[in-house]
Amino acid sequence: MAALRGRSLAPRLTRLEQHVQTAVRADPALLERLRADPTGVMAAAGQTPDPWQDRVLRSDAERVLLLCGRQMGKSSVAAAVALSAALFRPATPVLLLSPSERQSGELFRKVVGLYDAARRPVPAAARTARTLELANGSRVVSLPGTERTIRGFSGVSLLVIDEAARVDDALYYAVRPMLAVSRGRLVALSTPFGQQGWFHDAWVGSEDWERVRVTAEDCPRIPPAFLAAERQALGERWYRQEYLCDFTASIGAVFSAEDIAKAFCNDVKPLFIEPVGMQP
Repeated sequence: MAALRGRSLAPRLTRLEQHVQTAVRADPALLERLRADPTGVMAAAGQTPDPWQDRVLRSDAERVLLLCGRQMGKSSVAAAVALSAALFRPATPVLLLSPSERQSGELFRKVVGLYDAARRPVPAAARTARTLELANGSRVVSLPGTERTIRGFSGVSLLVIDEAARVDDALYYAVRPMLAVSRGRLVALSTPFGQQGWFHDAWVGSEDWERVRVTAEDCPRIPPAFLAAERQALGERWYRQEYLCDFTASIGAVFSAEDIAKAFCNDVKPLFIEPVGMQP
């Protein structure tokens, strides 16, 4: 009987919790202060943005690439950008995408942590382990990196792709059209993962992206002695990839990308030229 009563009380407790969350009144004055200062969301959580994070928070570029070493704070600044979009752009979804559900969930938890630390200037209409729905109609939704989970979304105000270098090209091409009508933003953050994939191509290509590169040597919180030890432990290739943001050649590659590029030259004329009109 006690177990049955416990099960019957669970839905009521869930509804009560949601009621308490939505009963919190909006704070227009706090919302306007956060709107006026792009760094306000992080500041409200007691975080002082690094100079490069400040640049990202103040950027209004539609397409942003964050190429960062490990533990640089890229997820923290992406969470602040995501929360700001949800607070200031009503009735639009903000999507958090990554190669796995666990990674998307970690980024979502950072968004929720900032929301709580900022004293919830817009009340929550609903809150689950994967979705934060605000009273202004906006939603922050955490998604795993599978195409079937994202096809139904439209009017997206912001798409954040975490660990972007490990997100499949097909998935990336599938999500871009969601931003076409809404003119939503796309923010992709990652450490490098070899000279392959759409993230690498976007970084080295000519498409109009705002590119931000941050290495471990740019981070004042990481002591040089630690980096020296990591360099010795990981070896030069892995160290340069994980901490110095180098798109190193894939392990097992016979030729480097630089060697392959040098093999092609327009200055060399072919030895034999087939006359026009000749049939084999």
